Amino acid sequence: MDAIQQRDAAVEAASPVSSPARKSRFGARFVLGILLPVVLAAGWEFAVAKGYAQGRLMPPPSRIFKTLYDLAATGELWRHIFATLARVLAGFLLGTIAGTIVGAIAGASRITKEILDPSLQGLRSVPSIAWVPLFILWLGIFEESKIALIAVGCFFPVYLGVLGAIATVDRKTVEVGRMFRLSQFQLVRRILLPAILPAYILALRQGLGLGWMFVVAAEFMGASEGLGYLLVDGQQLGKPDQILASILTFAILGKITDGLLAAASTPFLTWQDAFAPKN
Repeated sequence: MDAIQQRDAAVEAASPVSSPARKSRFGARFVLGILLPVVLAAGWEFAVAKGYAQGRLMPPPSRIFKTLYDLAATGELWRHIFATLARVLAGFLLGTIAGTIVGAIAGASRITKEILDPSLQGLRSVPSIAWVPLFILWLGIFEESKIALIAVGCFFPVYLGVLGAIATVDRKTVEVGRMFRLSQFQLVRRILLPAILPAYILALRQGLGLGWMFVVAAEFMGASEGLGYLLVDGQQLGKPDQILASILTFAILGKITDGLLAAASTPFLTWQDAFAPKN
């Protein structure tokens, strides 16, 4: 029994962080993360309240939050948020699937890479707004064209992430797996997938970020709902508080979805012994 208790004590001592300590660290990170925007917002609110600056074109935070509250109270804000979220998630899913498949095929075959990669690299340089007339011509002004534009934005970072991750897999690691007579499936599951997973997850986060950027251009295409529509409506009616409220909502939703994606991927990266700066 003493041996078992000693073993349990050793395991507990070796565990990286206890639950209360994790919660404390999360709280500290959260406070540090919002410190800069809170200080800037408070400073601008003070400057406008004291008359040091005008709040006509750059409204103080109190007016922005009042606009958000009014939109939320009428239900209009939630309708626009859900419309934009649905478009981003649909486009992100399609772009991720396509980018993963094409990147894996190009990374696994040198000939395929030489055929596909130059054209894809050229298309990657095309601005997002340049796709709008073509997608409207092909798919109309309805949801299909908007989702297709977002999928294009998500495709390229995922494709590049998969392609680059496969190219940087250590050849010696693969040779060790072959020495142990691993089958092709075992080689992929036990060596290749873990090797490319960190870069792949980073590519997914980059793709999601571009999806949020592309949805603005997508919702300029005759949308009647969505945060992009709120931006256009605020610009046409001369409502800077509505424009900034939409931008703030974009920032919050982007941060939340990125955090959810990062949290969902954490259990798959517990094997990493990565450098973590102390300060």
